[in-house]
This record gives sequence, C-alpha cells and structure tokens, in this order.
Amino acid sequence: MLVALLALVGLFISLYLTLYKLGYIAELVCRMGSCERVQTSRWSVLFGVPVAAWGAGFYVTALVVAVAGTQPPLASSLRVTQLLVAMTGAGVLFSAYLTWLELFVIHAICMYCVGSAIVVTLMFGVCAAELAVLRHRADPIVRA
Repeated sequence: MLVALLALVGLFISLYLTLYKLGYIAELVCRMGSCERVQTSRWSVLFGVPVAAWGAGFYVTALVVAVAGTQPPLASSLRVTQLLVAMTGAGVLFSAYLTWLELFVIHAICMYCVGSAIVVTLMFGVCAAELAVLRHRADPIVRA
C-alpha cells in the first residue's frame, strides 16, 4: 500500500505541473531551481502532450495496479509486483533521462521534477524489495 501512497504523491506533483502547462495556473510556486524555464522548454512536451500529463497517466496507472494488487484474487500473485517493478523501473529510467535533459540541455532544474524522480525511485525500491520478499517466501529450498 506504500506504493499507492507514493503514486498519489507523484500524481499530485504531475497534476500541478500539468495544470500550469495547460494554463490553468498562471505561475509556478518554485522556491529553488528554475521550474518555469524547464516547464516552458521544448522538452516539456512529448508527442504533443505535456510530459507532466504523461507522468500523471503513469502515476494513475501505478495507483490502479497497486490497489488492484491488494484485492483477494491478486494479493498473493507475483505478477502484480513484477508488473509494478517493470513499470516503476521504466519510470526511473525516463526520469533519469529527463533529469539529464535538465542538467545538460536545458541547464535548469525544476524542484517538482526532482521530487517526481525521487517518488518514482522510491516506488521502484519498494516494489523491488517486495518482489524479493515474495520470491524468498515462494522458494521451496528456503522453506525446507
């Protein structure tokens, strides 16, 4: 359930940035970094959709999968945890790419983007640890 909570945090961050990008918020509250510079760069849109909106979709999907994984038919399944590890691993890689763009192409850092990168990294860590525990429990050699 920790993954679902982290997904909610990431969703709030990405929704805030999406609302700014779509013009519903006039100015970002950014006490450190250059959030507006990052959010107005050409790299803030992917296939015509704000990157933050892609992030919101990712976090909603992760939230749905995490909550579904707590329901009785799926609660004991390794598949949900494996899916979450794959999803959050891809999220970490994409966040690393975006951070690289911030540092070496845009030359500005957005604290919300960094926050999202931290959230998805924590999600990956939690999911990977849970998968390791579930695999350990399922290993017949360990139980013998």
